[in-house]
Amino acid sequence: MTVPRLKQLTGEVAFRAPFPDADPAGVIWHGRYFDYFDAARCDLLAKIEYGYRAMAASGIIWPVVETKVRYVRPISFDDLVRVTATLVEWEYRLKISYEIHDEAGRRCTSGYTVQVAVDGSTGELCFEVPGFLRERINKFMET
Repeated sequence: MTVPRLKQLTGEVAFRAPFPDADPAGVIWHGRYFDYFDAARCDLLAKIEYGYRAMAASGIIWPVVETKVRYVRPISFDDLVRVTATLVEWEYRLKISYEIHDEAGRRCTSGYTVQVAVDGSTGELCFEVPGFLRERINKFMET
């Protein structure tokens, strides 16, 4: 019996690593990778119409509570890179995995972020992803 595979919710951006992101040796500073992750995450969230403006309008805020990054191969100024974000958990929290590949398709970096839902008016932690967002994600996965 074959188990049907769910569609994955992914976002992707491609760009040349900009000069201001590089250290004096021309290598991209390690802290900038989170900006690159965020750009791909924005593309992912746009696919379910839940970007940062929609988050604010929903009354739910989404702080990042955990991160991990593994630097495999350095990225240098002017390298063409592709950043992919994939939603891997969405029932109790949002866990998004990331990969950065260079122009040759070699993996340079991988990582993930975990975000939790917090009621914007009370500051209280929501113990699951709000129903309206789960519905959007599930609808995307089924199409």
